[in-house]
Amino acid sequence: MIDLTIPKKKRIYIPQNLEMKWDNLEPILNELTLRPIENVQELEQWLKDKSELEAALEEDFAWRYIRMSCDTANEELVKDFQYFATEIEPKISPIANKLNQKFNDSPLIEELDHDQFFVYIRAIRKAIEIYREENVELLTKLQVTQQKYQSVTGAMSVVINDQEYTLEQAANFIKDTDRQIRQHAWETIQQRRLVDKDDLNMLFDELIAMRHQVALNAGFENYRDYMFQALGRFDYTPQDCYHFHEAIEKLIVPILKEQAEIRAGLLGIEALKPWDMEVSTSGKPALKPFKNGEDLINKSIDCFNAINPQLGQMLSIMKANNLFDVESRKGKAPGGYNYPLAETGAPFIFMNSANSLRDLTTMVHEGGHAIHTFLTANLELNDFKHCPSEVAELASMSMELISMDNWTLYFSNEEDLVRAKKEQLLDVLKTLPWVAVIDQFQHWIYTNPDHNAADREEAFKQIYSRFGAGFADWTGIDKEFGNVWQKQLHLFEVPFYYIEYAIAQLGAIAIWKNYKENPEKALKQYIAALSLGYTRPIDEIYETAGIKFDFSLSYIEELASFVKDELHKLG
Repeated sequence: MIDLTIPKKKRIYIPQNLEMKWDNLEPILNELTLRPIENVQELEQWLKDKSELEAALEEDFAWRYIRMSCDTANEELVKDFQYFATEIEPKISPIANKLNQKFNDSPLIEELDHDQFFVYIRAIRKAIEIYREENVELLTKLQVTQQKYQSVTGAMSVVINDQEYTLEQAANFIKDTDRQIRQHAWETIQQRRLVDKDDLNMLFDELIAMRHQVALNAGFENYRDYMFQALGRFDYTPQDCYHFHEAIEKLIVPILKEQAEIRAGLLGIEALKPWDMEVSTSGKPALKPFKNGEDLINKSIDCFNAINPQLGQMLSIMKANNLFDVESRKGKAPGGYNYPLAETGAPFIFMNSANSLRDLTTMVHEGGHAIHTFLTANLELNDFKHCPSEVAELASMSMELISMDNWTLYFSNEEDLVRAKKEQLLDVLKTLPWVAVIDQFQHWIYTNPDHNAADREEAFKQIYSRFGAGFADWTGIDKEFGNVWQKQLHLFEVPFYYIEYAIAQLGAIAIWKNYKENPEKALKQYIAALSLGYTRPIDEIYETAGIKFDFSLSYIEELASFVKDELHKLG
């Protein structure tokens, strides 16, 4: 019998049952600040002790966030989250900066293993460089304010056929073969979004103003330039992003335009509207890969087992320890995530399943993140587990493609399986222009901080149109067209976290290409790369995965051609 318990890591430095209140934390932080460090062994022990405290704090915060997003209407859970954000984090921040200074000022750094600590030291020095005491209060306010997006969107629901649905559930009607049904559903959802349009615009204006001030305080001209440093983007520049956008426009948009023309022909429609983009061109109902949340979890465990029993066991451990909340319901925050529990060494998967193919891909995507959490759980320092998104999303997006060989577990019918694979590969391509839209939109927003809501809407429409506007005709639905951006949680809660999806999508296609050629070798490389955490620069992690960290025109062309060929093979 396989043991599915998660062994509790014994704390060595901090008390076993430390309650996360400032009065309990302050003496520990003071001890770390004042502790003399005489040799490299003492420095390494100091780093481990600091890491133990950081992991405990991160996990405490994680549970507050998870519980709040599972029930956004519960005021106690919101207050619990806000307590950490307003009473603990702002007090820790200046001391954390002092600890970074203490480490950076130590001559003993030179005696640490360079290969192991190079990335860590580089990150610490960048954090010191951009830290400003006047930003502590602002960043706290931002942390609390941006969570209002969850409260607004979590309360959204619509009534269709006299029944109430969350927006995720209602989206299933947009896949209906009856065009009138899907149009009605799409319009109902958009009208509901428009109800809160002005409130979300005001919230976003507030966030932009605060973020711009953070940048100015730190000595940057704009928030875009600040965030490139704060996110530790050592490997590419804003100009590289613009070149990437251009490559996507040149190479990917024409493929998707061609696919849209084929779709219109198969549906017998002269002009595709936004409600025509999700329905199957086979004339058959939307795919239903599972019955309910429990079935989705069980089938995903079987799928990961079929790839490698070690991976399946990781999801089994999560199920045994109630580390899933997958079904959509009113009052639950939108979207999906995998939240690492830094001290436990396992993650929590949150999503809004409404029994669709998209939910299957969300589950295997978050499952890829979950594997990453498990593989890095025993790295020596907590900071070694903090992978940049270009690596984190490589873990998840690769799993979407690797898992496809075992989708027979979700689809017993061969025709349904082929449909699912085709839809997934088209989604892979569709990801790239949407990422380019959101990324370029953010560059515009934060390099034009004095814009108003009308300017923002116009900028979005221009950018979205440049990348195909979803390859649909938006004539007569201008308000809805200009408001599409508000559905993107990242813009409100995690600014500038988006280009990584496109970078990682290319990497994932390359890993899948290797996997098609030699599954055993590619999987071994994938696991080896994820196991590094962030102890190596991004390009070396990609190299360990057997791929290149590259988003040049020629590389995009090569990988796009591969996906196009795979689509043709499916018929």
